[in-house]
Amino acid sequence: MKEVNQVLEYFPDAIKKEINKLLLKYDDLYEQIEEIRIRNNKPIIIKAENDNKILKYIVSEKEILEIFEKICENSVYSYRKQICEGFITIKGGHRIGLTGNVVMEEQKIVNITYISSLNFRIAREKIDCSNNLLSYVINIPKNNIYNTLIISPPGCGKTTILRDLIRKISNGIKQIDFKGKTIGLVDERGEIAAMYKGIPQNDIGIRTDVIDNISKSKGMQMLIRSMSPQIISCDEIGNKEDIEAINYAICCGIKGIFTAHGGNLEEINLNPAISELIRKNIFERLIFLDTNIKGNIDKVYTLDKDTKEYVQIIEK
Repeated sequence: MKEVNQVLEYFPDAIKKEINKLLLKYDDLYEQIEEIRIRNNKPIIIKAENDNKILKYIVSEKEILEIFEKICENSVYSYRKQICEGFITIKGGHRIGLTGNVVMEEQKIVNITYISSLNFRIAREKIDCSNNLLSYVINIPKNNIYNTLIISPPGCGKTTILRDLIRKISNGIKQIDFKGKTIGLVDERGEIAAMYKGIPQNDIGIRTDVIDNISKSKGMQMLIRSMSPQIISCDEIGNKEDIEAINYAICCGIKGIFTAHGGNLEEINLNPAISELIRKNIFERLIFLDTNIKGNIDKVYTLDKDTKEYVQIIEK
C-alpha cells in the first residue's frame, strides 16, 4: 500500500481523489497495481496484474505540467539528464517514463518538451523472490557465485529478482553457510537500489556499494578501481561497451551477475555483444525466466568445462 501512496503524492488532488475512489472499490487493487498511465486529454489507465482499469477522468495539459514539475522538484534543469533518457526515478524507486517533443542537437537528445504522457511504474520489493534461483547462482563449495546471466523478455521480473539476489549474496545466507560478499552495483536507471539523495530506498544488503546515474560500462570501471568488489552487477546489459567492461571485470577475477532481454538462447545469440561473451564462455550459468509466472524458472544452462558448450540442466 505504501508504494502506491508514494506515487499518489505527485498527483493533483482531483486525480488523487479519483484514483482513491477506485482503490476503495476494489480491495485488492492496492497490491496489484503495476502502472498508472497519465496522458494529455485522455483518461487515466491503471494497469494491474490481470486487468486494466480505465477512469473516466480526463487529464488536462495543466495537470500534466503540474505533475511533471513536482516530479522534478520544481527544478527541471537538474533532472535534464534523466529526462533525456526518457524516464525519472523518484523516492521509493518508482520509475516514471515520459514522452513528448524530443529536442535534438548534433544527433543527441538534449531535452524533451511538451510532455504528453507519464507512465508511473510501481516499484515493489519482493523479499525472497529469488529463492528458486539460488541453487543455480551460488557455488557453495567455493563460497562464491557462478558468473550468471538472467534472461527474459520485459516484464517478467528480472530486476526484482536481481535485487533480491544482490541482497542475499551481500548479507550472506546462514542456512547454507554462505558468507556475504562485497558487491559493486551499477544502478544506471535507479531501479535496483533506488538511491534517493544518497540513500538506497530498497534493501540491497550490507556489503553493497552503489553507483547510479551513470552508464553501466563507466560505472563498472569506477567500482573496480575504487571499491574492490568481489562481485559486480548491473541490469539489462546489451551494448558493446557493457560487454567490454564485463570482460575486463571477469579477467580481473571479479564474479558477475547480470540480466538481459531475450526469450531463448537463439535470441540472445542474435545480440552481437552478448553472443561474444557467450562464445568466450564468460557466463557459467544462463537462467531463462518463465514468461507466464513471475519468479519461476523456464530453463537453465550450465557451461560444461570439458566441451565448453552450454548444457541444459533444467526445464520447467
